[in-house]
Amino acid sequence: MQLYQALHPEDTETTEEDLKTITLEPIFLKDITNDLGFSVKDKLFILVEAQSTASVNILIRSFMYLARTYQEYLEETKQNLYGSKPVKLPKPELYVIFSCDTNTDKEVWTLSEEFFGGDETAIEVRVNVITDKNGKGIIGQYIIFTKVLDMQRKTLGNTEEAIINTIKICKNENILKDFLQEHEKEVYNIMISLYNQEKIYEMFERELIAEGEAQSLEKVALEMLKNGFESSMISTITQLSLEKINEIKSRLTNNIQLAGD
Repeated sequence: MQLYQALHPEDTETTEEDLKTITLEPIFLKDITNDLGFSVKDKLFILVEAQSTASVNILIRSFMYLARTYQEYLEETKQNLYGSKPVKLPKPELYVIFSCDTNTDKEVWTLSEEFFGGDETAIEVRVNVITDKNGKGIIGQYIIFTKVLDMQRKTLGNTEEAIINTIKICKNENILKDFLQEHEKEVYNIMISLYNQEKIYEMFERELIAEGEAQSLEKVALEMLKNGFESSMISTITQLSLEKINEIKSRLTNNIQLAGD
């Protein structure tokens, strides 16, 4: 709600109940997922990406996220895309928040200008660019939060200590203080989960290069079991059945027992 208010301060009528999360959820390991999507009264779609590296490629990715979001919306609302009657779609707004230092002074990036020399093409994409120069309110605080985290990670690596220090520093400096005080454990768990996801994806990519996808998924599951992940999470990430996960777990247990003997 605070993010929406920062993006649309002129709207004093929309309430939290009018907002609905529409962030893309991955079905398979390599599915595209965006950072945040929400609708406003089914009249507006707002998709927001947070990036630590400035790249105009966000235009292409945002276009893909929007297309996928519209596809899910049409399926959910049971509208006929092949009928003669025009379907009803919420108006889209695309944003990217850069937590890094950037040289751009543009507040809007367009597909035509960044990729096609300003020529008009069959499609156009407009992404609103938010940096520490124009990020206000909760957005500005979020950018500072990510910079504090980056500094802690550079010093301490991807560790629990880096997360704990980041939260502590930001609370002391009144950066997202109210939110962190109320949701500190949730923030900590999410950040730990993101670290684990990075490791999982790196693991998957390594195995995918070495072997076929089916075999690599089993190896990823095996490594996740060794690292103490729950079977349900492994099944969600790899799309292997719980029966298959339990079979791999049984093999792992037997191997450990044999090694002990």
